[in-house]
Amino acid sequence: MFKNHPKGLLAAALSNMGERFGYYIMNAVLTLFLCSKFGLTDTKAGLIYSFFYAGIYILSLVGGLIADSKSDYKGTIQKGLITMAVGYVVLSIPILATPENKTWLLVLTCCALFLIAFGNGLFKGNLQAIVGQMYDNFEAEAAKEGPEALQKAKDQRDSGFQIFYVFINVGGLVAPFVAPLLRQWWLGVHNLTYNAQLPKLCHDFIANGNVSDNLIAEAANAGAVLDPANLEAIGQFCTSYLDIFNTGIHYSFIASVAAMLISLVIFVCTKKMFPTPAKKAAVVSQDYTPEEKKAMAKEIKQRMYALFAVLGVVIFFWFSFHQNGQSLSFFARDFVNTSKIAPEIWQAVNPFFVIVLTPVVMWLFAFLSKRGRQVSTPRKIAYGMGIAAMAYLFLSIFCFKQGYPSATEFCSLDVASQTAAKAGFWVLIVTYFFLTVAELFISPLGLSFVSKVAPKHMQGLCQGLWLGATAVGNLFLFLGPMMYNAIPLGWCWGVFMVLCLISMGVMFGMVKWLERVTGA
Repeated sequence: MFKNHPKGLLAAALSNMGERFGYYIMNAVLTLFLCSKFGLTDTKAGLIYSFFYAGIYILSLVGGLIADSKSDYKGTIQKGLITMAVGYVVLSIPILATPENKTWLLVLTCCALFLIAFGNGLFKGNLQAIVGQMYDNFEAEAAKEGPEALQKAKDQRDSGFQIFYVFINVGGLVAPFVAPLLRQWWLGVHNLTYNAQLPKLCHDFIANGNVSDNLIAEAANAGAVLDPANLEAIGQFCTSYLDIFNTGIHYSFIASVAAMLISLVIFVCTKKMFPTPAKKAAVVSQDYTPEEKKAMAKEIKQRMYALFAVLGVVIFFWFSFHQNGQSLSFFARDFVNTSKIAPEIWQAVNPFFVIVLTPVVMWLFAFLSKRGRQVSTPRKIAYGMGIAAMAYLFLSIFCFKQGYPSATEFCSLDVASQTAAKAGFWVLIVTYFFLTVAELFISPLGLSFVSKVAPKHMQGLCQGLWLGATAVGNLFLFLGPMMYNAIPLGWCWGVFMVLCLISMGVMFGMVKWLERVTGA
């Protein structure tokens, strides 16, 4: 697999696995954790999630600027791993949220999330820039052997980023299992079992004193028999269950700290394999005539226009795709039978499909290339938008067929009615299958596209811009939970389908121009 690729590719991918582990832990648990820990509504938890995930990507611009200005990509990456580890240390401390301490504890949690986001900003884009630099050097060496060798080297860039992408997702495959297993273990130690609906009902009782039939029924399902007339015992149970439930999740953040430290060790031990860009010298401009500098400026401008055009399209993909940590997680919690498999675990389906399907997608593109039907990177991205639309088309049709109302209306039904109407897990598997195929057409190939068009002195910044487009999409993620709780689910998923279809049409409209400008 790594034949005819730069030697540092595997080391870079392994260095990234710790970050992916922490990322997928947060992707799996963050919104559900904020709801169970602090009693936040889906929309408020979704808003924090949106700003956190936007911060991860927008701060990559800052990280790119820092690394570009100092030409110190390796040092910036190391600082990023350490900063993320500190943020996870803060999150791992299990403090019970009470009405008295909820405000400052939520602020502390948000500060920890900022540290993780800032560390990610220092780390993420710059490691991707290093991979791009590897292929720049790889192609430069191949050029010495002639045009044919150069073309073969260029053809390896897309597949190289796909290989990089599949290996970093190994950490993502393991991560979603950690929090549910630790939580289940900690509940078992206290003779309790997991119940997805119980935290919300417990918070409702603590805040409003509501003793609903659903609270009594779900407590019984979790292993506790409550007397509806004994309010003191109910209050003690609710406080205890929330404390035990969330402490198990806090322990999962310790695993994230360990993953960051492992990645740091791997990076430090292998960083000699990575390229070190030369310091920018002011005298370089003296080697060019005014006409040459004007031509180069024009080419850079055209390439940046092409980059921003693609960034504008993929915003809508990330807005739709990253619902996996928002409305799709809530859908798994509320509408899917989670009696045997916790909703967070379904986040492992995406990295599993990344690992399994990447060789298939690579084989498909290689097969087409051998047949003289090579698909350009912009065209692959357009196809990816269409495949993402198929995911939401399937989910929309399923929800219309089931007659699912909004989540708020559904959760107001009695426990028996909810249980009878819940979907099987296969619905999530089909949805994530389509979304993952779309991701493989867009995310790693987008990274490759950026590395092709980015000027050599702006590689960190341009990778940051790609992540910045993801940030813009993430800023609007909270709209997913708002629609999820306000309108019938079929219409909710239909909105995402329409956005993906429009984006696909716009991308196809620009394909020929992008191919001409970038040679991608």
